[in-house]
Amino acid sequence: MPSLSVIHMPEDRFKKTIDDLVRRLRGYGYIKTDEMERAFRTVPREEFVRSDTRNHAYRDSPLPIGLGQTISAPHMCVIMCEALRLKPGLKILEVGAGSGYHAALCAEMVAPKSTDTPGHVYTTEIVGGLIDFARGNLERSGYDDRVTLIHADGGIGLPEHAPFDRILVAAAAPSIPEPLVDQLSPGGIMLIPVGGRGFFQELMMVEKNEAGEVSQKRWGGVAFVPLTGKYGH
Repeated sequence: MPSLSVIHMPEDRFKKTIDDLVRRLRGYGYIKTDEMERAFRTVPREEFVRSDTRNHAYRDSPLPIGLGQTISAPHMCVIMCEALRLKPGLKILEVGAGSGYHAALCAEMVAPKSTDTPGHVYTTEIVGGLIDFARGNLERSGYDDRVTLIHADGGIGLPEHAPFDRILVAAAAPSIPEPLVDQLSPGGIMLIPVGGRGFFQELMMVEKNEAGEVSQKRWGGVAFVPLTGKYGH
């Protein structure tokens, strides 16, 4: 008989901090939907940070996860999830797994345990030293059945699993990689930071209509680590 996944909710000691953070994120208009709030409260962010920053898991700022990489600030994760208009059943590609947190947050929205039509998240990480960290975090928090983690150059996408309803790029590219545009489904949305290696870029939304026509719009200034690999810096 297969073993059942154990789902770890946020620790009780973080409840007040989470309540305060959710109130602020709601007040600023970052959390717009009840579905987003439920997902944010469900995924235990403290399981996706280093042990020495665990007490700061719900501080609204990026945190280092080693090897020059970071876990994005909670407000940025929420902004991107809301902008992607996530819902159950969608298939997602994330480029830049990091600690696995954002993939878990997406999975909680596209494949909640309550749905009969679960989606799936494929997430790539090019930094080999982060793979075991992210995999362990996803397994421990109960998301490894809804998230497939692959050690790969995410800038070239995952053609063997394409097309994707949504693509989320969590590192800044010098330009929008064509393979990712090609792997976006008709009716799909991609979010990607575009700009230099310095910590200021433009978040771009790429949409493909049902006829396959592609449009772009600027979504605001952001700060991400640089994308590496074939289409990176």
